[in-house]
Amino acid sequence: MERSSRLLVNTGEGKGKSSAAFGVMSRGWARGWKVVVIQFVKGGKWKTGERKLADQLGIEFLTLGDGFTWESDDLATTAQLGQVAWRLAKEKIESDAYDLIILDELTYAITYGWIEEASVLETLSHRPARTNIVVTGRGATDGLIGIADTVTEMHKIKHAYDLGIKAKKGIEY
Repeated sequence: MERSSRLLVNTGEGKGKSSAAFGVMSRGWARGWKVVVIQFVKGGKWKTGERKLADQLGIEFLTLGDGFTWESDDLATTAQLGQVAWRLAKEKIESDAYDLIILDELTYAITYGWIEEASVLETLSHRPARTNIVVTGRGATDGLIGIADTVTEMHKIKHAYDLGIKAKKGIEY
């Protein structure tokens, strides 16, 4: 069955899920697409390379979380931020105004129970014909995998962090 848009899911324990999505962001922008990135976990204090690139290219980039869950002082607030991010993402998807929407870290909002999987599956399944979506995050659910057109699982073999090597600007962020 030929569809005019695609739903891609980048999941798994390995590095590169978001990086792959930002590669798609760059390609979409180069094709003249209207693009938006919505991050569900990272907060605005992160000055990432992908954010700097998006700002240079005029891509809408929304960091709506408050950081990693293990750094949160208030998980109820973290969950509320995830719910706000989903409401905004749903509006953006249903608006039919975007060619590409990246839902970075969406899987966490589902698996942590911040948002209902059924709402996500319904919205993504009935997205406008022009709206391509990339979802990232570990632990993609069977339901999300089931509706996706392409699913890539990143598998970690080795990571510098495991050796005590800190994240490097330009490589990890």
